Amino acid sequence: MRIKPIVAALGAAFAVSAFAGGAFAAEVKLPSTMAWTAYNTGTTGYNQSVAIGAALKDKYNVTLRVIPGKNDVSRLTPVRQGKAQFSANGIGTYFAQEGVFQFGAKGWGPQMIRMVMASLSDANLGVGVAADLGIKTWADLKGKRVAWVRGGDALNIGAEAMLACGDLTWDEVEKVEFPGYGASWDALVSNQADAAFASTVSGPTRKLEASPRGIFWPPVPHDDAGCWERIAKVAPYFVKSMGTLGSGGISADNPHEGAAYPYPILMTYPDRDNELVYSVTRTLNEEFDVYSQAEPAAKGWAMDKQSFQWVVPYHDGAIAYFKEIGVWTDAMQMHNDKLVERQNVLHAAWEQMSSKDGLDDEAFQTEWMKVRAAALEKAGFEPVWR
Repeated sequence: MRIKPIVAALGAAFAVSAFAGGAFAAEVKLPSTMAWTAYNTGTTGYNQSVAIGAALKDKYNVTLRVIPGKNDVSRLTPVRQGKAQFSANGIGTYFAQEGVFQFGAKGWGPQMIRMVMASLSDANLGVGVAADLGIKTWADLKGKRVAWVRGGDALNIGAEAMLACGDLTWDEVEKVEFPGYGASWDALVSNQADAAFASTVSGPTRKLEASPRGIFWPPVPHDDAGCWERIAKVAPYFVKSMGTLGSGGISADNPHEGAAYPYPILMTYPDRDNELVYSVTRTLNEEFDVYSQAEPAAKGWAMDKQSFQWVVPYHDGAIAYFKEIGVWTDAMQMHNDKLVERQNVLHAAWEQMSSKDGLDDEAFQTEWMKVRAAALEKAGFEPVWR
């Protein structure tokens, strides 16, 4: 997958290895045991973590304990509590930063989190549609049956973003609710729905491809500025991508002009030791050939696939390594500083909610979303959610 607008050209920066607190010895220093959380066993995020762990064991005799978590909260909790150093998380990383959905509840709120690195695969993320409908553009989905998964925030926002590309909202399609991701795709096969969000390499999309209905992935035109402006208002974490893996005939010879976002995202908190984060970042880069051969899906960790100006700030330890190898620019630092400023605004807004603890859970979250949006707008930031 080639990320067009925000992956910086390598070799554009200065080779400096220093933290704000002073000079830093550029060597790998890792504890004998580390822990990080990941998606459930069998998922690509878990498998990639295991492959990275094997490389750490072979090179540095480090034992990486991968802790599976069934949802964003269960993956983030051990990291927040200091029981795990990192999480190989998904787009819930961004939701946690923003303090939305599960993270808008009492006891959570916006998280001051940092990225280390992330994986950008050769697959795209989008809405697959039944090919028998003859749909070619997102606007053609008007009036069609689009899957909405209960509790599937990332899936539903992804679908909403693709609809926005066609200048549509949920009000202009028939929203069909399903209890889970698998059920939504089964419904396409059985002609109970017409479109659903997925990765282009997701197994259920192959079932639709093999069915009489077939599958088609509408393009997300990279030169359509209006489309991408509307996507950014719904889900600013999507980036332009030429997918080369997937159902519906997507291949290197027949790439899909679409969208994607990183998964897994290795994240932590800003108070994690700079030397540790530096060492993990360096190891992910230097041992890339080893773990990506063991787990081909891990090829997305390549340095030239990193999005250095994305929606979540990088940890100082990671930045130190990026500077050392010459891939971090002044523009990236300015962008990173702005993201940290956004987190500070969100944190200050959450502090205002301490006087609202008497509200019931639903009223509390409703009030928080109002306070959150007002604070971000006052500081000159786009709230995204209101």
